[in-house]
Amino acid sequence: QLQLVESGGGLVQPGGSLRLSCAASGFTLNYYAIGWFRQAPGKEREGVSCISSSGRTTNYADSVKGRFTISRDNAKNTVYLQMNSLKPEDTAVYYCAAHPVQNMCFMTPRYRYWGQGTQVTVSS
Repeated sequence: QLQLVESGGGLVQPGGSLRLSCAASGFTLNYYAIGWFRQAPGKEREGVSCISSSGRTTNYADSVKGRFTISRDNAKNTVYLQMNSLKPEDTAVYYCAAHPVQNMCFMTPRYRYWGQGTQVTVSS
């Protein structure tokens, strides 16, 4: 069974850091683009970052550029989202998603497989 599992969310103070992980089981991420999305209460799901299957192409939402870094370790079948300088407006449920495409990634929620999400709360 194909499954994506996010972890690493939690409560953090403004200015703090978290690292989210997205682990795949039942399939190999090597041939998949990965996207990170978030959804705050009452808001639409938005793209945060994405990375191509090779890792050579990445993209970030303007709101997180310079603060978040996406990376992948295909040997561990895991993708990461390092989040620094967190702000209260980063509070949301964060989802990772995978799509079978190579050499590109995209920031719209058209990914085929989705995780269940992990809550990130930034508050003092």
